[in-house]
Formats: sequence, structure tokens, C-alpha cells
Amino acid sequence: MHLSFDVPSPLDYFQSLVESDDDLPLLEAAACLAQDEYPELDVQATLSTVDHLVERLHRRVARDESTLSRLRALNRFFYKDLGFRGNVNDYYDPANSYIHEVLERRVGIPISLALIWLELARSLGLPAHGVSFPGHFLIKVKLPLGLAVVDPLNGESLGRESLEDMLLPYRRRTGLTDTQDTPLSLYLQAASERDILARMLRNLKEIHQQASDWPRLLAVQERLVVLMPHDWLEYRDRGLAHAALGQNDRALADLECYLVHTEDLTDMDRIADKVRILRREAG
Repeated sequence: MHLSFDVPSPLDYFQSLVESDDDLPLLEAAACLAQDEYPELDVQATLSTVDHLVERLHRRVARDESTLSRLRALNRFFYKDLGFRGNVNDYYDPANSYIHEVLERRVGIPISLALIWLELARSLGLPAHGVSFPGHFLIKVKLPLGLAVVDPLNGESLGRESLEDMLLPYRRRTGLTDTQDTPLSLYLQAASERDILARMLRNLKEIHQQASDWPRLLAVQERLVVLMPHDWLEYRDRGLAHAALGQNDRALADLECYLVHTEDLTDMDRIADKVRILRREAG
């Protein structure tokens, strides 16, 4: 008797990982994002690489050391011994978002560096979380005497003044310049695993949009719709990617879904015009 099994696609695999917020495997889900670019990527090998780093770290740091001592030891290991750093020469290289590439090259962007750092921190029992800060992903660690906010690019602790300076461009863009209305603490909430993955994908989305790389953009949009099934903007953007690739039937399905749900009247008119054009093209 011959048995055959369907091998799940990279998107199917990703969907199985993010179906539930309960025990969502952040590192594994983040590592598999690279499968759109590297279909043969062995995600388990990537996870094993991180496990090996955890073993090395544990040989140097005891879990019964103070929280501050563990934090300092982790930063020495991660930034000095291993040499992880920000990719200042090519910040918009998509490889900065691919975990296996970051592990191999030891360079990345704040969110990809933070993701690996957090995996090591949690193995030490450190109370650490990612922070989806505007414009620059951060890490926060609860210490006995207060909160440490860490820059994943270099491990430096950031004080209130530095954080306010980093936040100022965002406040100006959004018109939220009154710190009484939007206190700094509002921007330092722990990010969920789902939100971290969405931010990683949207970084890739912006890169591919700027390059008008529609096939790669569509692959990212497929994941965003799976990850954020009630974010109707992602249906809109997937539909626009389909349209750019001449896939009009799929484009219409997504754009009409968006029109049913959106409350943005200005954007609704723009997308409705696009739908009318696509329908004419379809004959």
C-alpha cells in the first residue's frame, strides 16, 4: 500500500503556529518568515542554533545570581562575546529580518536582535519583554529597583530623556505633543507575540513596497492576513498587490472585503475607484 502525504506550504506552517495566542512559539514563527525567500530553510536548525547559544550562556551565568547581574552578563555575552550589532550599513536589507541570517552574520535591526536577546533572557529567568516603541523596537526588564529599558542595537539602558527624544518625531507626526495626554509609560507596554510578528512583517512590507517588488510583497501580505485576520487594511494591501500582478479576481475579492469593513471614507473612495477599474478590465 502506497501512502502519500501532503507537505504543508510555508504559509500553512506559519498559520499552524499562529492560530492561537496561547503558547504562540514566537522564535519559531519569526524564523519561518524567511521561508518565503528560502523555501528549503530548515527552521529547526535555526532553533537549534539558538539552543546552543542558550547552553553557552548557561555555562557562564547562574540563574541564582541577582537580576541585575544576569542582565549585565547577558549583555556581555550577546554584544561583546558574540558580537551582535545593528546593521548600520544596510538597515533596509531584508536579511535583517530573517532570523537565520541574523544569527549567521550577527547583524540585524532592533526587532530581530531583540527577539534573539529575549530568548536568551527568558532562559535565564529574566522578566524581559519586547516593547513596540514608535520607530525603534525596545526591550524592557523589570529590576528590583525599577524598570530598565534597553536598546537592542547595543544593550545600552535608556533613560527618560533619551526615550522622550526618540518619541518626539512620532508625537509631532501624530499631533500628540502633550505629554499629559500621552505619557511615556503608554508607549512602554509589553508587546504581544502576535504584535511582534506583525511588526516584523510590516518592516518587510515597507521594504518590498518601496522596491515595487510585488511578488515578495504579496507573500508578506499573505502572512499578515493570516496573522491579523481582522485587520482590514491588510486585505486592502493584499488586494493591491494582487492587482499589481494582474490577478484581478483575487484583487477584487480582497478590495471588496475591505470596502465592506472600512470606516475610512476618504480611502473608501480611492479603493472603490480601483474596484471599478478592475471590473472594467475584467470585461
